[in-house]
Amino acid sequence: MTEHAYPDPWPAPVASRPLNATVTIPGSKSLSNRFLILAALGTKPVTLRGLLRSRDTELMMDALRTLGVHCETAPNVETTVTVTPPADGHFHGSDTVYCGLAGTVMRFVPGLVLFADGPVHFDGDEQAYQRPMGPILDGLEQLGATIAYEGETGRLPFTITPPQHTSIDGQRRYIAIDSSSSSQFISGLLLIGSRLPGGLDLTHTGKHLPSMPHIRMTMHDVEAAGGHISMPEPGHWIVEPASLELPADVIVEPDLSNAAPFLEAAMIASGSVSIPNWPYITTQPGGLLPGILQHMGASITLDGTPFDEAMRQAQTQPHAYTHRSGTLTLTGNGTIHGLGDYDMSAAGEIAPSIAAAAALADTPSALHGIGHLRGHETNRLAALVTEIKRIGGKAEELPDGLSIEPVPRASLHAAVMESYADHRMATFAAMIGLAVPGIEIRNIATTRKTIPDFPGMWADMLAQR
Repeated sequence: MTEHAYPDPWPAPVASRPLNATVTIPGSKSLSNRFLILAALGTKPVTLRGLLRSRDTELMMDALRTLGVHCETAPNVETTVTVTPPADGHFHGSDTVYCGLAGTVMRFVPGLVLFADGPVHFDGDEQAYQRPMGPILDGLEQLGATIAYEGETGRLPFTITPPQHTSIDGQRRYIAIDSSSSSQFISGLLLIGSRLPGGLDLTHTGKHLPSMPHIRMTMHDVEAAGGHISMPEPGHWIVEPASLELPADVIVEPDLSNAAPFLEAAMIASGSVSIPNWPYITTQPGGLLPGILQHMGASITLDGTPFDEAMRQAQTQPHAYTHRSGTLTLTGNGTIHGLGDYDMSAAGEIAPSIAAAAALADTPSALHGIGHLRGHETNRLAALVTEIKRIGGKAEELPDGLSIEPVPRASLHAAVMESYADHRMATFAAMIGLAVPGIEIRNIATTRKTIPDFPGMWADMLAQR
């Protein structure tokens, strides 16, 4: 993965004219890391094409290598990686997995230790010590693992000792956890449930469950590997025992959430931005993005057909559209409407990008259902309020989200904006910089978490004519 050096703080470019750009988005982080886990749980090599190569996926592959999985990059094609599981089906223990700040690594990899031949130590960036981990570890303890904490209970760092093989018997395992703070706890257990000899019966005990689309993505991906997960009622999943084998060749969709800053750039600066390879049917929460942006005043087409009509066609002929993709084009005129009261619970990961557009809108927005963002890479709700106020905007935290009041763009002013080591806060600030001269961003390099060279892609978008 090639890394680029950029000044810190990085001067965000202003859009001096309407856009007319095509931007190719790298592969989905959510899909990439789920496919890496599922490939590791199989018995045969799997080649992943279009795999995202970013800090989070590098951390995932390094974690799997620590456990004895081979991840080999194809010559001259860094986005093609072949994953070969351990020959004996057991992961290697007695080593340390470094999670960085990657939620999917710290919450998906621990479940693999159930099938390891020894204890595994988990550590990460200092900022990762603040991210909640209790529910996934509670679930693993219910499955017979032992957790030893080196710091605060329910947080990194810790060591997981797998259960004695006799404790993973042929009976279905019943476990219950509170996954209110992240859907990744549910996904982490669903990913390994098929490997339990009796399967898994999993119940969420909390009142709120964020990001169901991510859980449905996990269910879909497990099904693609030959597993079966049913959801007899909301918050309750049954995973049947099964051997997991992804197809030998898997294509990873582009990361639709990472398309948000680029598409919204055409709303902020006016003009158009096109994203090729947009799937007609997807499990990604970012697939909800076009509908949200239309609500804010954008005009969107897919392969030249109005987006809503293209979706109707795909829904009436799902088999014909399941693996089909096209070019999504957003056209904006520089005017952005607020969302009013809007439930963002199904797509919380794009909330920072939506907040950037809302801060430049002509009517208010109140984004609800995203209280769990307080436990992401940073407390995103507090960070968004701080940064919007830093440039002269108006925003307040809500119990379950964020409210943003409109102010004239001319009232917003230059500032050095913080990224909080959070990739989505960095891209949020870059979007503001399109409309507000003099914006600088600390640690723009944090965008490498999910986009290998965001500043280069951003500059190229603005340079296209």
